[in-house]
Parts: sequence; structure tokens; C-alpha cells
Amino acid sequence: MGDLDRLKGAIVSQVDGNSERLAALAHEIYLHPETGLNEVRTSALLADLLEQEGFAVERGVAGLATAFRATWGSGGPHIALLAEMDALPGLGHACGHNIIGVAAAGAALALRHAMPAAAARIVVFGTPAEELGIGKVELVKGGFFSDIDFAMMVHPSAKRQVVKGYLGLAKVRYTFFGRPAHAAAYPDEGVNALDAVLQTFNGINALRQQLRQDVRVHGIITDGGVAPNIIPARAACYFYVRAEDLAELARVRSRVNACAEGAAKATGCRLEIEEDERILAPLKLNQVFAALYSAQLEFLGLPEAAAAPASNRGSSDIGNVSQVVPTIHPHVPIGAGVHIHSEAFARATVSELGRLAVVEGAKTLALTAAELAFSAELRQRIVTEFNK
Repeated sequence: MGDLDRLKGAIVSQVDGNSERLAALAHEIYLHPETGLNEVRTSALLADLLEQEGFAVERGVAGLATAFRATWGSGGPHIALLAEMDALPGLGHACGHNIIGVAAAGAALALRHAMPAAAARIVVFGTPAEELGIGKVELVKGGFFSDIDFAMMVHPSAKRQVVKGYLGLAKVRYTFFGRPAHAAAYPDEGVNALDAVLQTFNGINALRQQLRQDVRVHGIITDGGVAPNIIPARAACYFYVRAEDLAELARVRSRVNACAEGAAKATGCRLEIEEDERILAPLKLNQVFAALYSAQLEFLGLPEAAAAPASNRGSSDIGNVSQVVPTIHPHVPIGAGVHIHSEAFARATVSELGRLAVVEGAKTLALTAAELAFSAELRQRIVTEFNK
């Protein structure tokens, strides 16, 4: 048995020996969900655990109170494990970030106790507010990935899937200003801001006929007036625009803006457009890196599901990381037919399958990191593909 085989065996033993501790931590985070930028307790639990195990921890990095960087190791490639933490309003951990954060920490602990410090530099990033598209965007902007060679995380899902695409995402808010009047007695004196919102929706619905298959546009009304007998002087709506490349994303966002501008002109309203500067990039896939992760599934005897990378795509700030460093974002299963952003998914994160997902994620991330540390040839192949 070679050095790498012995290391991989030691990693598996470390995670198995720590499995109850990891499952208990994921359950603790589930019981106390915290929304984006409010993950004070969750961030402290993860950072404290890593610090107690010998990681050097910096808290409040990138100008975000709940973001952290925990570092161990002195040589070899610099490998980042990403720990998401935030919950969804009203649904708790319905996206499984309690599993994500604990799996990253569990992988880091296994590497800390099984691998020589000179083999690699392991960095765990606590990345808050994924649901808001903030944490990883700010870490990238702050240069925290400038000295990272590879990045990875796992995400719970209905199936075990290694390669899955993510769409780019732009967020835009439209606020229309009209003139109030009594809706029955003096309707001719009013300028109806809600009409402008409704016209915006109608214009976008017509636009959908000419959009590419990968494009998604969806929105909500955030302000529709105050009373039926008052013509709304202010109304607002909020839209997400998605596409699989940034050029198309910009083009479609411009056309959606034109729908709002046309609605303002047609109704006589004044329009304010607020475009979120945090654009979420699409995930840049790396097949060599993904194949390395798949090899760890084979090592553990875990079968992959047959699923198309372009099916059921959402968006995430992991895409921004993937634009600056080779990145993978595989999925670990917590129950067939259980889909994210639902109460059933939140419950599944602390089921027996959820516990197994934490253990699987910790093992696969750590095993992948170990292979990266020991193979310069693999690292070069991943980088070569990334640079294309």
C-alpha cells in the first residue's frame, strides 16, 4: 500500500470516528437557523471548532461580520473548502447549508489529523449569505482567493450528482412614481404607478417568447399601493434575470429594463431602476476536477446518479469563485424526490440520510484534497482546463 492509499484510509477513519460529532453539529445548526448576514451563532460554532483543532482563524473577514478564514498547513497546493451557513426566511435550513458548513469543517478536521502539514495548505472559508448572493462575491472582491489554487464544497440534493451547471444571475428593482387621486371621484387626476408595474409584467411575459432556452426571468410585486380607493402614487417590483453566460445575461437585463421604461412612458410615471452590483456568475465547469471527485465516490463505493448538468439549474455565488480558481460543487443525496427550498428538504437534512450526507461530504472533500496534494500531474491538468 502506497502513501496516498494509507492517507486515504486514515481520512476515512478520521471522518467515521468523528461522524456523531459532525451529525450533532449539523442538527444543532438546523435547530437554530440564521438568515444571511445574521449567522452569528452558526459562524461561531464552525470557527470555534476549527480553532480548537489547531486552525488559525480570522473572523469578520471581507467586511462581513460572520465570514471567517481558518487555515492549517504550510506547503503544497492551497485548497479552499467552502462552508455556507445561512438559512432561508421562514423555512430554516431548506437549502441544507447546515450540511454544507459541517461537511467542509469535517473534511478539514480529517485532513488536519491524517495528512502531513507540509502536504497542503487547507483553508476553510465561512461564506455567509449565499441566499442573498453576497458572501463569496465579497470574498472574491476582497482578494481572498488570490492565493488559492483549488476550491470545493458539497451541496445536499435529491441525488448524488457531481457535475451540475449554475446560471448567472442579475437582480433589478423597479420603482414607479405616479400621482395619487380618489379612484372613483377623480380618477382622471391620478397617475397610476401600479399600472406601470402591471405593464412591466405584461411586457416581460411577451418578451419570454423571444428568449433563449437557458434564460429565466421572474419577479414579484413588492409595493402595490395602500388602498383600493387611492390611485397608487408609488408601486414597485423586483426581478431576477438568469442566463448561462454573462454576455446574454447583460443583453436580457437590458431588454427587461426596456420593458419597465416602456411601461413608465405609457403610464406617465417616473421610473427609478436599482441594479444590484453583485452579479452572480455562472459556474465554470471543470471536467478534470469533477472526474477526480468522481474517483473518490468510486473509492467509497458510492454510485453517481445519471443526471444532465443543465437540468434544474439555479444560481449561486459559487459561480464567482469558479471564475477565478478551479472549483467543483458536487451534490450529496438526502432523499429521492426531496427538493430544495421546501419544509420537507429542511427536515431531510437531519434525517438518517442527512446524517450520511454530512459524512459523505466530509469524506469526499477530504479525499479529493488529498489526491490534489499528492499529484502535481492532476493539479496541472485541472489548471490547464481552467485556463482554456
